[in-house]
Amino acid sequence: MIYCDGACSGNPGPGGWGAIVEQNGARRELSGGSPKTTNNQMELLGLIQGLKAVPAGTRVKIVTDSEYVVKGATTWIKGWIRNGWRTASKQPVKNQELWQQLHLLLQERPHTLEWVKGHAGHAQNERCDELARRAIENLRG
Repeated sequence: MIYCDGACSGNPGPGGWGAIVEQNGARRELSGGSPKTTNNQMELLGLIQGLKAVPAGTRVKIVTDSEYVVKGATTWIKGWIRNGWRTASKQPVKNQELWQQLHLLLQERPHTLEWVKGHAGHAQNERCDELARRAIENLRG
């Protein structure tokens, strides 16, 4: 299982991501941040870092409160690839490098993606949010 979340103080502004990886009875908490970023970039980075912590070939269930990540990874990305990383309106895909990284990681791991409502009492999602916000605080000193 991978739970992930991203947060940003200002958009753009300082941002953080958090991920929880549960595998073989062990639980790892991961987090990080960037001084100038966007919420969507942090959402993507939370999942990317969570996936990097799981060996290729491992079946994984991903839980996130980001509709952007779920829709992008399950629906939009197929069209972006088909259109040479352009949107339906022929604009460059925002966060293309992160989406490409995520796509490769997902291809290497059989997965399911589940969306949960944010800030609705889902313990692991709340913890990921806390990790992301703490990463922002750490950037501020």
